[in-house]
Amino acid sequence: MRMRTAVSAFLLLLSLPLVAAAQTLTLAKAVEIALEKNPTRKVALADTRIAEAGVAETRALWFPQVMFSETATRGNDPVYVFGTKLRQQRFATSDFALNRLNTPTPLGNFTSKFSGQWRIFNSLQTYRTVKRAKLMSEAASKQLERADQELIARVVQAYYGLLLARKQLTVAEDSLKTAQSIEERSGTRVGAGVAVGADLLSAQVLSASRKQELIRARNALSLAQSQLSLVMGLGSDATSELVDVSADAQFPDSAPGDLERTALEHRPDLLRIRKEESAQQQAVAAARSNFGPRLDVIGSWQTDSPSLGWNGGNNWMGGVELQLDLFTGGAKMARVKHERATAERVAALRTAAEDSVRLEVRRAYYDFDASRQQVEVAKAAVSQAEESLRILRNRYESGLSTVTDLLRVEEAAHGAQTGYWDAVYRVRMSYMNLEFATGTLSANSQAVTQ
Repeated sequence: MRMRTAVSAFLLLLSLPLVAAAQTLTLAKAVEIALEKNPTRKVALADTRIAEAGVAETRALWFPQVMFSETATRGNDPVYVFGTKLRQQRFATSDFALNRLNTPTPLGNFTSKFSGQWRIFNSLQTYRTVKRAKLMSEAASKQLERADQELIARVVQAYYGLLLARKQLTVAEDSLKTAQSIEERSGTRVGAGVAVGADLLSAQVLSASRKQELIRARNALSLAQSQLSLVMGLGSDATSELVDVSADAQFPDSAPGDLERTALEHRPDLLRIRKEESAQQQAVAAARSNFGPRLDVIGSWQTDSPSLGWNGGNNWMGGVELQLDLFTGGAKMARVKHERATAERVAALRTAAEDSVRLEVRRAYYDFDASRQQVEVAKAAVSQAEESLRILRNRYESGLSTVTDLLRVEEAAHGAQTGYWDAVYRVRMSYMNLEFATGTLSANSQAVTQ
């Protein structure tokens, strides 16, 4: 039994690395979590449901309205008493007496009534109102799609921002070790009398500067972790082990003109404005329909009883009502002008949005193109700076170079390392921005999965 327990514990210990590995957070998983838990996405989803409810509300205009009412009254108004007795079917010959007609005794009545109205024609106003609501619902769905893309972009930015912060922390730690090594060697040379004290002071200043950078890098890492956790909707204290990405990732390239056409066809925010423009045209048509006639079918059935319960008389009424407004003080024409002006405004917004999208695509394309080229330059700069630092370190050890030259080359090597990793992640960020500008960014796009 003890042997079996020991074996089980050993197997459990072996499985711990596998469990830890299973908790590693990929970019695709981070996007999935954010789309499920981020509160701003829930707001956009609620807006979509509100628009869908608006469609259902306007569709109700197609159907008849049926109402029920129960009314209890009592009084001695002569007209009220006379009519109520007729409706209760309790009118008698004695009720024609003048004293009963002029000064009747108080009479109570309970009225139960079913009534209905059905607008069967209103110059297509209902049709246009329902169509406008459908278009606005479709516009809301496009807005949700764009909100998802904005959220994905924020997740990608936060994810790569955290990876870059970790790289920058590593660079800061390595740079501090290098600075401390230079300080140690300078102290040795000063102690041996082959270098002046100013060399040691300069090396100490460099070490202090690298310590300050390390402190900033650690704080930047903590802030980047909080930003990723918050955008995922997990709270600022959540931590995750990220998966590093390849520095040699290859992304597809397209001509700027093709990217612009893709954006004009697929950008959800542009499609939303176009839906809103079509919806506003329906609003103009609906306002014009107010000038047309309206035809309603009406009907009712009611009982009048001296006490609760349908124990009195009943009657029904049905008919057709035609309405045509002859004069409304210019209110309807003002409504048409208002809707037309709104339609012109939406059309202008659509044109401005299309121009803005073209510029965004161009900017994103050239930024991506420049970032790809800068990676190769930064990679070569790192190799050159490391080799230069190695040579200057040997020359300084041999007394052929000053500490000023060594510190200058160390600063260049430090800047080259920082610039390289910044360029690596800038390529991925710029490609994500390109997909975002063209409206193709999604949870399955290359900016997320590669």
